[in-house]
Amino acid sequence: MIKIKHPQDLIRLRRLALKAQGLLQAQPYGRGKAGALAAINHLGYVQIDTISVVERAHHHVLHSRVPKFKPTMTNQMLLDGDIFEYWAHAAAFLPIADFRFSLPYKQAIKGDQVHWYKNPDKKLMGELLARIGSDGPLRSRDLESNRTKATGWWDWKPAKKALEQLYMQGDLMVCNREGFQKAYDLTERVLPSHINTQMPSMEGYADHLIDQQLRCHGAVSLKGLTYQRRNGELRKAVKTLISERLAQGILEEVNLPSGEVFIMEAGALEATLPRLNNRMLFLSPFDNALIQRDRLKSLFQYDYQIECYVPAAKRQYGYFSLPILYRGEFIGRMDCKAHRKIKHLEIKSLHLEQHRFDEDMLIAAFVAAVKQFRQFQQCDSVSLTTAYPKQLTGALKPSLAMLG
Repeated sequence: MIKIKHPQDLIRLRRLALKAQGLLQAQPYGRGKAGALAAINHLGYVQIDTISVVERAHHHVLHSRVPKFKPTMTNQMLLDGDIFEYWAHAAAFLPIADFRFSLPYKQAIKGDQVHWYKNPDKKLMGELLARIGSDGPLRSRDLESNRTKATGWWDWKPAKKALEQLYMQGDLMVCNREGFQKAYDLTERVLPSHINTQMPSMEGYADHLIDQQLRCHGAVSLKGLTYQRRNGELRKAVKTLISERLAQGILEEVNLPSGEVFIMEAGALEATLPRLNNRMLFLSPFDNALIQRDRLKSLFQYDYQIECYVPAAKRQYGYFSLPILYRGEFIGRMDCKAHRKIKHLEIKSLHLEQHRFDEDMLIAAFVAAVKQFRQFQQCDSVSLTTAYPKQLTGALKPSLAMLG
């Protein structure tokens, strides 16, 4: 076991984790749609979320890693059969090549494991399947437009529940997304014919999960490997494989100052890592790099909570504050809102933590990052209400005003 004692070793471990996430290099996966697909294949999933005060999470995650990415590209990849939509630890876009690893959960849902709804209406589900089979894809709003009827499968709430149940158990797949409206079709009509649909063994599933997590995180905890996967058999299989690989010297353990133990490929800590640049990133709260909050706190000493679910009076940083990454460290958070009708990006508050960076360089990096982020939000102007420490407000406002 490697014990992390020297600060430089912790810095290297952090840099290894950020490199694995594609957050240090300018274009680690390429550009445009091809780069976005490569990013999803590498990361294993990109979380989908409904909150839209700024561009939605799945687009934001890809924007942070892929130059020339455009939000329309995710649906095009879905239409092309390069990715599919399903549940990771939350709703997500996943590589189509990983389709078979969604089958164990679908089988569990079909076998009466509850995801959202208890006692699904099997009769209604059968009617929906027959309708889609004969008439083609069905959009959720096709149900909503008929919600005035009080009975029958056109009654919106029961029909929506039945549709989602069919999707979760694998009879249906999302075949198209128009904005945030999904269209569902029969799985056999959506899934490309060359995709492996063989149910993986539990050991094969565990092996896939370990490889995926090491690839996209660089260093992982045993708990993090099965994050939000409440499957005792899978956890047991993962633990067994990790023990075997540690005994074989394929993997090694790293003990952090916090006492948490991370697992990584043997020798990975000595690998050549990219140099840090002066680029600043505003990350989505649902970014793959920081969705495991305990891991984020242990590795980066960055205590982050999304506050949109916190009562307004108890919020410390704002409704939807974005973590700020700069030169390998999380240095603060920015709460902002894109006012799309007037094409204006409002930075409600900026909070920077104590740091060791040159202030002039940091401000220049911040302004450059805001310019790029504003363009991503399709906004023409930007404003800052307040910043902490307070003296930053006066220093930043003139520079931001020049952006429009």
